[in-house]
Amino acid sequence: MAGEENFKEELRSQDASRNLNQHEAAGHPHSWSLEMLLHRLRADHTKQDDKFANLLDAVGEFGTFQQRLVALTFIPSIMSAFFMFADYFVFTAQKPYCNTSWILAVGPNLSEAEQLNLTIPRAPNGSFLMCLMYLPVPWNLDSIIHFGLNDTDKCRDGWIYPDAKKRSLINEFDLVCGVETKKDTAHIMFMAGPLIGSLIFGLITDKIGRYPAILLSLLGLIIFGFGTAFVNSFHLYLLFRFGISQSVVGYAISSISLATEWLVGEHRAHAIILEHCFFAVGAMLLTGIAYSLPHWRLLFLVGGVLAVPLISYIWILPESPRWLMMKGKVKEAKQMLCYAASVNKKTIPSNLLDEVQLPRKKVTQASVLDFCKNRQLCKVILVMSCVWFTVSYTYFTLSLRMRELGVSVHFRHVVPSIMEVSARLCCIFLLQQIGRKWSLAVTLLQTIIWCLLLLFLSEGTRKSMTILMLTLGEFSLAATVTVFFLYTAELLPTVLRATGLGLVFLASAAGAILSLTIINQTPSLLPIFLCCILAIVAFSLSFLLPETRDQPLFHSLEHSPQMRNKVKDMTTEDTSSDDMSSDDMSEEAAKNVILNAQILRLDPYPVSKPALEQ
Repeated sequence: MAGEENFKEELRSQDASRNLNQHEAAGHPHSWSLEMLLHRLRADHTKQDDKFANLLDAVGEFGTFQQRLVALTFIPSIMSAFFMFADYFVFTAQKPYCNTSWILAVGPNLSEAEQLNLTIPRAPNGSFLMCLMYLPVPWNLDSIIHFGLNDTDKCRDGWIYPDAKKRSLINEFDLVCGVETKKDTAHIMFMAGPLIGSLIFGLITDKIGRYPAILLSLLGLIIFGFGTAFVNSFHLYLLFRFGISQSVVGYAISSISLATEWLVGEHRAHAIILEHCFFAVGAMLLTGIAYSLPHWRLLFLVGGVLAVPLISYIWILPESPRWLMMKGKVKEAKQMLCYAASVNKKTIPSNLLDEVQLPRKKVTQASVLDFCKNRQLCKVILVMSCVWFTVSYTYFTLSLRMRELGVSVHFRHVVPSIMEVSARLCCIFLLQQIGRKWSLAVTLLQTIIWCLLLLFLSEGTRKSMTILMLTLGEFSLAATVTVFFLYTAELLPTVLRATGLGLVFLASAAGAILSLTIINQTPSLLPIFLCCILAIVAFSLSFLLPETRDQPLFHSLEHSPQMRNKVKDMTTEDTSSDDMSSDDMSEEAAKNVILNAQILRLDPYPVSKPALEQ
């Protein structure tokens, strides 16, 4: 035993000396060495503080099981985007005229042009009025042609659409002549779904598990998505769209929670980025299908058929072992980990598996009220909600601004979706180099720049320049959303992760509704001005949040981000005191801490050390 201990100490000293020599040879400035020191300490403490990180190492950090889990998020992400943006393609603009088929009783051989000429009054410029008609008279055709009609009234028997090339909700439910606002009502109703769905699915996901919540949301996508094709009234259409929106937000909350708790390190970030990339692919797929289909009902039929295979997720989707452990279901958690290891062709050491134990304190009673009682979580939720509100409001404002410029609906979705894929892939580099906190700050700063440029563009500016600024703004917001999803999930405890995500989704829905409400009631510059103000506020508040890169997930309310940043605070204190001393002493202090970090790295399981000494 003594020989084993001496051998271990020798390995420690050799490894530490080698790293110290490398550190000296690098010759980097003091600030850089401390930054690298902090990064190393975080990486080391991640493995020591998060038992599940060690377990998932044994299971296989990103083996076949995790790869399959990530791939399973692709199709639901595509279908979520498909159903989310479908409204933009089913309200195709149509030119209506009053239905005056009464004249066919006296002139059955009249052409459509002759019918309109005899029964529809004209505007001063010579065009037909769309919402007025001549009142029927008990005359024969010759009298009508000779004397003409004079008395007008609103359309009594509905409308006709002689120039319509596609069947849309406009000519299906006659959303014209005073009821055009129902189109905006549909958008507001869809965004009102997350106001309720975010809270419901947040609570459900934390209460009954990630797996049942995902299945419930996918079932909603299939039922409400497919069922929308068979609605026979506009109010029923609104009801089904309300159900779809809740399913979309429910899947987003539960899938992000599941991916966050199964994956570790950069694999977690890459999985969420890929999921968001396929969301953009879904928007592009929707654009292509909507362009080729002649009827709005066919669009939802195709979407429903594509969503049917999601039923198979009942048999292939796993539950989160972290959630199982926090709910006291230790046996199920071990079975899930062993199954994942078998898929990855790995074996979990028994001493690691034994570390999966019941939490020391019951956490099953955690509720949304804990976000008010816990000061740190309250701060996180308030800051995140502010950022989410800003991102959602700004995104919809820029999108609606592009619609005001008369840009084709297909262009408004294809080009930004392509840009969003590239923006989200750029997040891989940002997250690896500067972490979550600074990535969020950088993307928000870009948003501020584009909004300010839009604000100061004169009315006479070329339309193409304005569209370019709007597209670049959506590019920055796409990156912000991706970083923010990951950042929010890592800041929240496992026991309330989905509930917290639901709260910030609620703020997102509120921002979208405000944008849809204010855009048609205020001057064009005011919404953009509000975007600038909100983005600046969100940018400032983002610095209040702690960094989560290379940090372990915390599971219960006993732990907090403050404890996770203890090393950072200690290092900051050391740095401030070192400013009063010489650079040589600072470098020496940095070397000593690096040496301690290397020793800790060779002993990742300090709990078992007394057993060795015995």
